[in-house]
Amino acid sequence: MSSKPRILITNDDGVDAPGIAVMREIAATLSDDVWVVAPGDNQSGASHRFTFGRELELDQREAKVFAVVGGSPADCVVAGMTHVCRTHQPDIVLSGVNNGQNLGDILYCSGTVGGAREGALHGALGIGISQGIDYDHGGSLVWANTRRFGPQVIRVLWETVARRDVYFNVNMPFCPTDAVTGIRVLPFQRFSRSPMAYYPSDNVGKFFIAIPETPTPLDPANDFHAVVHGNAVSVTPLMLDIADHRLVDEMALAFGN
Repeated sequence: MSSKPRILITNDDGVDAPGIAVMREIAATLSDDVWVVAPGDNQSGASHRFTFGRELELDQREAKVFAVVGGSPADCVVAGMTHVCRTHQPDIVLSGVNNGQNLGDILYCSGTVGGAREGALHGALGIGISQGIDYDHGGSLVWANTRRFGPQVIRVLWETVARRDVYFNVNMPFCPTDAVTGIRVLPFQRFSRSPMAYYPSDNVGKFFIAIPETPTPLDPANDFHAVVHGNAVSVTPLMLDIADHRLVDEMALAFGN
């Protein structure tokens, strides 16, 4: 890296999750100024939720490592940027490494992506990283591809992306490292419908919200197909400004503006 950045790490699997230890390993290869502010428990699916109207607790676990008890990834980034590191705000916010892929429209509910987005909103380079799982064969999790390609992805983004109105969703495939086909910059897959559905529980009268199947068709030029079926690392740039400016102009005419 051209200079050693201050790095803030968060996640949505919780401060004690294995993925955050992997992210700390990766960050340590890039900088010696690494901080962790992460949820005290699992916050998967929290998206960009903030905890309003309820007190939170900041629990220091070790030097430069804090847990926000009851807090979301977005809460953690706010605490890290505006309190823990307020005198020298981090240059990079790394969110993850998530246990399982965040591909396609699933990124809308992802607390991992939410943490990266909140980092970008504070002026940092926000990067969410997820390690894919082979759900069809027991969901086994191997971090080798994240360890191999994570530092390269972060380094390239830090050295080449000057804009801070964007953030990044990165996904690692669940194949052997020597089978990875490369790092591809891709849009995310818009599904034909939401992948979220009612899923019955074995307990009478209870149910889950889950992703029982992936909507099809999948576009080979988008992230989901490239990671799951093409063994590629996907890097997806996302914009903070989500307004449809073309439609703003069109609808302004419709309303006589």
